[in-house]
Amino acid sequence: MIKRKIRKELEAKQNELKMNLENNYKDLAHDALKELQTTVEAYKDSGELKEKDYLKYKQLVDHYAMRMANYHH
Repeated sequence: MIKRKIRKELEAKQNELKMNLENNYKDLAHDALKELQTTVEAYKDSGELKEKDYLKYKQLVDHYAMRMANYHH
């Protein structure tokens, strides 16, 4: 089970990413994706994110990365 603080932070970063994608802000969406990925990795490395939860968020990050693969100006 993820701590409430960590879950809220990851949800906020995910919501920011969704909002930027919906508004077609490509640069901001890429930045939000990198920030989400960095945060997920940092929590995993520190041990605050269990393997099961890490895999869930990693799959989410990978999904957005594939979706945004062709986002260029």
